[in-house]
Amino acid sequence: MHYEIRVEGHMSDTLANAFPEFSHVVMADQTVLFGPVVDEAHLYGLLARLQSLGLHLVEMRRLPGH
Repeated sequence: MHYEIRVEGHMSDTLANAFPEFSHVVMADQTVLFGPVVDEAHLYGLLARLQSLGLHLVEMRRLPGH
């Protein structure tokens, strides 16, 4: 499964490196991460990582066709 994760603000490259399994792009006032999520445990781990880094999750969605 591939996911798109939108967080508020511009993530630095250093902060984005906390998510090595994801590519990222900065758009307007958000950073969009996209990449594979292998299972439910990985998904919950991503959410915990976002929270521990103080990032504000705007949207998370599974991409169609993946």
